[in-house]
Amino acid sequence: MEENKKNIILSAKNVVVKFKVRDRELTAIRNVSFDFEEGKVVAIVGESGSGKSVFTKTFTGMLDINGRIESGEIWFEGNDISKYKTEKEWLTIRGKKIATVFQDPMTSLNPVRTIGYQISEVIIKHQGKSKEEAKKEAISLMERVGIYDAERRYDEYPFQYSGGMRQRIVIAIALACHPKILICDEPTTALDVTIQAQIIHLIKELSKEYGFTTIYITHDLGVVANVADVVAVMYAGQIIEYGSVEEIFYTPKHPYTWGLLSSLPQLGEKGHELFAIRGTPPSLFEEIKGDAFAPRSDYAMKIDFEEEPPFFEVSPTHFAKTWLLDPRAPKVEPPEVIHNLHEKMVAITSKGGIYGER
Repeated sequence: MEENKKNIILSAKNVVVKFKVRDRELTAIRNVSFDFEEGKVVAIVGESGSGKSVFTKTFTGMLDINGRIESGEIWFEGNDISKYKTEKEWLTIRGKKIATVFQDPMTSLNPVRTIGYQISEVIIKHQGKSKEEAKKEAISLMERVGIYDAERRYDEYPFQYSGGMRQRIVIAIALACHPKILICDEPTTALDVTIQAQIIHLIKELSKEYGFTTIYITHDLGVVANVADVVAVMYAGQIIEYGSVEEIFYTPKHPYTWGLLSSLPQLGEKGHELFAIRGTPPSLFEEIKGDAFAPRSDYAMKIDFEEEPPFFEVSPTHFAKTWLLDPRAPKVEPPEVIHNLHEKMVAITSKGGIYGER
């Protein structure tokens, strides 16, 4: 990725993450490099198990106890945080500078503490404010994330809030730290479609208002179309394509990206079977030779089974890790279902099919 040091807030370089599972070793992240630009919304997409959450957990020291960063660098504010070993080191970043909104808000909220106490506690800890000042700011944050009658509801408990409201509170707690980066890890998965739309709209609004960088982890490309500036597609522990949201949706180049886009439920037609990518991802316990997606791809060539492809430049902002972009490769067209995807997405969006307009 072309580096503009002035605008890069976090830079991962050749990151490898391994887990010890019984007597075996699993390589969850395989030599990933990526630059996150300040103020942008970056969506990381891919199937379950592709490494999305594991990759971002390396930014806050939240890997499971059996996991480790084997090699590589992660640069943030002039420090290689991949070398951090102690909780004391990570607490200078986690929550304070890089905050996370998780999938299930109940895992982030203490059921026996009031909502107001949990927000105020963060403000007092990270901003050093008095109890009265913290309460005032907490109520303001609650109002900002859409909690009505916030002053009264300050003293209520998580069980008195709906799932969507609890997720709003988790976002408020994250904002109380004034983070520079907000990681949203599948933040709408447990919510119904209407509430999903509200939370997505809220995150978009807040990222513009507060100017933080957002890393949005999801398997839902419908969400990506609406929320992201930049998209990174992950498969088998690697980023295999990245570019602007327009480039990924309208000129995708990797067969795996084609498969993800073809699988969009919004593109399904009555009486026709919805497309699904055949096969399953490779085992990350084994060394992967060539292109990891080759066994599932209808476009695989002999070289895909023998040699890992490099990143080929499609544009200064768009790169894809596929031998199909080699000048010697045969010219192939993306699947018919994603031809003219722009027009199809506009038509779907105008009907409210992908959570409203961009």
